[in-house]
Amino acid sequence: MVNRRQYARRSNLGGRRRGGGFRWQIMILFAIGAAVYYFANQETVPITGRKQLRTMDANAEMQLGLQSYQQILADSQVLQRGPVVDAVNEIGVRLARQAEGMMVEETGEETGFDWAFNVIESEQANAFALPGGYTAVYTGLIPIAENEDGLAVIMGHEIGHALAHHGAERMAQQNMQRIVGAGVAMGAGGMDAGAQRAVMGVFGGISQYGFALPFSRKHESEADEIGLYLVARACYDPREAPRLWERMGAQAGATPPEFQSTHPSPDTRIQDFQRLMPRAIEIYNASCPNKIR
Repeated sequence: MVNRRQYARRSNLGGRRRGGGFRWQIMILFAIGAAVYYFANQETVPITGRKQLRTMDANAEMQLGLQSYQQILADSQVLQRGPVVDAVNEIGVRLARQAEGMMVEETGEETGFDWAFNVIESEQANAFALPGGYTAVYTGLIPIAENEDGLAVIMGHEIGHALAHHGAERMAQQNMQRIVGAGVAMGAGGMDAGAQRAVMGVFGGISQYGFALPFSRKHESEADEIGLYLVARACYDPREAPRLWERMGAQAGATPPEFQSTHPSPDTRIQDFQRLMPRAIEIYNASCPNKIR
């Protein structure tokens, strides 16, 4: 007969053995599912030709963009008239015309965007273009833009995000991360609580620094490239792009290391613009014969 003390020792030993190892079979199944999801939903980014993961229908994406835009404008002080409003509208119309031309050349079809341009009174140095071409510039950005060419670079960048469907791609990538994350969580399900936390912590770090942040920086660089070509086609000086980012860098002050950021550093962006500039100048000269550089 086992006495209570012996039974307690055996129970404790059994408890220590209860945590198992990582169940790789489950993780592999989820990884296969993520791979199928990825390769079954490939689209091509116009202009750059990059392959992207995208599952959302373009019309649904535009509807989400419109809803968000209406909500932002309703919660903001939107300027109705003035020199800045006039400049933003003029630049927007010229960039939109060139965006449609580029898309027809690339895909044979227009964007279907319901272009809109507004100016929001705010100290924020910010601008955005949502799916559907719904664009806004915050007045806090105007002093940094400094001139029409600089403002065109900013707006071209934001429109580049919309043309490349970065919002829809981001949502699809997040879905894929959730699939992999569920696989990691289930694979670690047989481990003790401390080991599970450690595994999920490692997964979180890899997901953030090895995937999400580099992915976001890639979007910013791609929008820079598309925007630069738009600016050149619309006959704004593309050489203002690196100058703008010199001003942006001076305005930003101390920033975290690039690997911790959603955006490339100003220095990286300047280098990228310099690399892309010969092509941009070529487009500018072909599009604007009266302004050959």
